[in-house]
Amino acid sequence: MAGRKRSRRAKYITLYSPFLMKETKHELIGEPIETETGRHQWARCTRSRHSQLVNLDLIEQDHDKSKAIVPVTRDEAIKYSPKSEYNIGDVIYHQKWDDVGIVRAKEVTSNGGKSIVVQFENNSEKRLIECLN
Repeated sequence: MAGRKRSRRAKYITLYSPFLMKETKHELIGEPIETETGRHQWARCTRSRHSQLVNLDLIEQDHDKSKAIVPVTRDEAIKYSPKSEYNIGDVIYHQKWDDVGIVRAKEVTSNGGKSIVVQFENNSEKRLIECLN
């Protein structure tokens, strides 16, 4: 059994897709992110491939899942800079990739520097440097 890769089970929910203007099946991407407003996670539409951030706690509490969609815009996001410091749950905008993401975790690099793990809307999960002097 050595060398055999385990397949990851995908979790799906039904949400309103603003791109298709109807309810569609969405795949939950990555792991939930704990914030002061609840657990957030990206959900990708299986038809349009459009991603949106959803509040998992609101989905579990309410039957109207459209209230669980967390609007993420570039205007509200913090512009990413490797010289800045970020908190888990912060929404950042990466100008070079033209993408918005949410900070999932903070890590220490092998050389003792700091990095953040960001789940982006289009570019999946990326590790970015923070607090670079």
